Amino acid sequence: MKILLYAGSLKTVSRSGVGEAIRHQREAMERLGVDYTMDEQDDYDLVHLNTIFPDSLRMARKAKRKGKKVVYHAHSTMEDFRNSFIGSNLAAPLFKQWILRCYRSADLLITPTEYSKGLIQAYGKIPPIVSLSNGVDSAFFAPDAQAGQRFRHKHGLSGEAKVVISVGHYIERKGVLDFVELARRMPDHEFYWFGFTPLYMVPAKIREAVETKLPNLHFPGYVNREELRDAYCGSDLFLFATHEETEGIVLLEALAAGIPVLVRDLPIYAEWLEDGGTVYKARDLETFERGIRGITERMLPDLTGNGRELAFGLDLDAVGRRLVELYSSTLHSGTEKLKAQVVRPEA
Repeated sequence: MKILLYAGSLKTVSRSGVGEAIRHQREAMERLGVDYTMDEQDDYDLVHLNTIFPDSLRMARKAKRKGKKVVYHAHSTMEDFRNSFIGSNLAAPLFKQWILRCYRSADLLITPTEYSKGLIQAYGKIPPIVSLSNGVDSAFFAPDAQAGQRFRHKHGLSGEAKVVISVGHYIERKGVLDFVELARRMPDHEFYWFGFTPLYMVPAKIREAVETKLPNLHFPGYVNREELRDAYCGSDLFLFATHEETEGIVLLEALAAGIPVLVRDLPIYAEWLEDGGTVYKARDLETFERGIRGITERMLPDLTGNGRELAFGLDLDAVGRRLVELYSSTLHSGTEKLKAQVVRPEA
């Protein structure tokens, strides 16, 4: 069995969650010794696609003509396309039709969670679909005091400073407006948002938010995974105020790094993230502020051990083994048996 991890348009998504998911897949194949290539000119038995650009649909059709199997990773939904870039809400119905066209080219769809699986199934007729976490490198994203000290030293932060971080594109869906408002309300905390989006791509209110001048609000831009790990380890809280997700790789990284996590109370996190068990949840600015203070002032119980245990269950080794099982089933026994299967490592 040889897998083609299709690399078309990889540069376009390299700084996104999809780019990180592809890196996870490569890492999993290498750890497990699975034969794979990223060169479409090589011989292969099955192609695994992650992006929804026209070149990926072309690759799927080319593979089908050659009698190859196609696995499509359904990272995108109409719901998480909304409230992102200029015109995204108007284009959302067309986006839905496009991703369906891409996804219907597959023999098997993989999506990160049962929540995103349900959304896609509701769109209409699709190939068999299973849920499988994107996973996390829990050995790399691990508690590390020295890493935390590097972060604080780089940014001139004292050991007593209360630091809140978030990670993502500068888009409304990710909660950047609430992040800025919380920084305004809480001048005694330092707020760092890691990630980058060209400001010409986002609405005026997002540009204005990112350009807000507050002494405790920082937008360092995109950082590599080593610097991001340092930031997790050197912060007091990971704030995930996102309004819609298919999973959230950065959330898994924060849990693995042993940092307290405060998320928006969303349907996707209703069952597998317990409020007061693995994370804390909030619904609006007032409850976010209370949650932040409760965590950073140590008034709420420490849940980081539980969060790291959850992340261990979604480690790349476990996810990679499930992925290889899916490849093998798709190649050798068809996909009929996969129609009702849920494939998600136990947390």
